[in-house]
Amino acid sequence: MVRQWSIRIGKKLIYMLLLVTAASLLTFLLMKASPVDPLQANVGQAALGSMSQEQVEKLREYWGVNGSPVRQFLSWASDFIRGDMGTSLLYRQPVSEVLKVKLMNSLVLMITAWILSGILGFALGAVAGMNQGRWADKAVKGYCLLIAGTPTFWLALVLLLVFGVWLKVLPIGLSVPIGVEAAGVTVWDRIYHAILPAAALSITGVANIALHTREKMIEIMNSDYMMFARARGQRGFRLFCQHGFRNVLLPAVTLHFASISEIFGGSVLVEQVFSYPGLGQAAVTAGLGSDLPLLMAVAVTTALIVFGGNMLADILYGVVDPRIRRGGRGK
Repeated sequence: MVRQWSIRIGKKLIYMLLLVTAASLLTFLLMKASPVDPLQANVGQAALGSMSQEQVEKLREYWGVNGSPVRQFLSWASDFIRGDMGTSLLYRQPVSEVLKVKLMNSLVLMITAWILSGILGFALGAVAGMNQGRWADKAVKGYCLLIAGTPTFWLALVLLLVFGVWLKVLPIGLSVPIGVEAAGVTVWDRIYHAILPAAALSITGVANIALHTREKMIEIMNSDYMMFARARGQRGFRLFCQHGFRNVLLPAVTLHFASISEIFGGSVLVEQVFSYPGLGQAAVTAGLGSDLPLLMAVAVTTALIVFGGNMLADILYGVVDPRIRRGGRGK
């Protein structure tokens, strides 16, 4: 059984490696096909007109405009495998240093939103499923359908307007206070600035997990063993803990780990609204500024997070349901 489980994880790792390679190649091709001229976007047409041909050629070499695309990609891949991500053309710093700061900011935001949306979505879905047709079920369904059709950036703007502009109880942007040195930034400062972005992401992430959990909970409530448990007098929270929790947790865990890509996609918009310096904002800045080394590193990191989340969901699937580890022999 251990060998079969190891082989399965090995296949998942190979599959994830192929997907990450495809994502990096697609990102590179899109950047090369982009109509954005890196020299005009970052230097300006007027400045280019006043430069000599030698200066322009040096700039073209710096921004990677010259040379074969195939050679450029192979050179980048070779350096990346050795741990050299290159130098960011916009930040004038090693990509690894820029990525470390941006990744930490995004992870704080996304993990908080992911945990909150998972707990709230699972709880709301379970309550709705156990009270099918009642006011609690109708309230949860109405909330989820409303939130599911609400754009993330619009909700972020509403939260910003209400809590940052009107009530003035939360900051309107950034991840740290303005004018404070890095050594003077406290953990509370970072939490305080992450409340609104995390709330915007978690609110929109609740709908899918809640509706999915509700449907599964309704199926479980209509099953034979649940009807037998109710016939023995079990009700409410005790009934859910003993007979519903484990059965509804399995699909909820799988769906929630698969929603990591949605959390990251939403974080790109949320970070733009709140000027939050994370991976999403770095990807937009690198794309518009033709910073190929930084964009490639962000794309690979994002792919690893998303595909790694899906693989972890498969592993947890087997932990929650031992029948999967036994290959179905326990049925």
